[in-house]
Amino acid sequence: MQETPVLNPEAVSQAVKRLADEIHAAHGDTPIAFVGIHTRGVVLADRLVTELRTRRGGIEQGTLDISLYRDDLDNLAALPSIEGSDIPFDVEGATILLCDDVLFTVRTIRAAMNVLLDYGRPKCIQLAVLADRGHRELPIAATWTGIHIPTRREDYLRVHFRETDGVDDVIHYTRDPA
Repeated sequence: MQETPVLNPEAVSQAVKRLADEIHAAHGDTPIAFVGIHTRGVVLADRLVTELRTRRGGIEQGTLDISLYRDDLDNLAALPSIEGSDIPFDVEGATILLCDDVLFTVRTIRAAMNVLLDYGRPKCIQLAVLADRGHRELPIAATWTGIHIPTRREDYLRVHFRETDGVDDVIHYTRDPA
């Protein structure tokens, strides 16, 4: 398998800052709730909230565990670890910005929306991702994207954050042809 660095630590930081700038421009000072999908979506949400709180208030924050909402539980070798969700605000009528690290088939996002809807009916759900690699299986798109990275379906894209992995970067793993 071939590894190709896509973003280095500085580029990750710049992408997060740009996402925060775009979100701030779109929402101004209106209330918004950031919800990170475990695990690296939580890190992205934390970083966006940290960046935005220097400019504005009215930000709520929560975390979402989609483990039991996955549509592939029967195909997994082992059950996923349960992190638990923490939504300390009223979802009903809220503008929610769902955060994840990589957008691929969007099945994770579909599961996350199902979890959120169990908490109530938000005004709207928007999506921020650090990296979009394409290959949708459902008609869902990100509202904000840090970087678009064309990949083959059989490739793999991995976001590393220092909080979870000790380093900030994005690596594209290309499978060798058989």
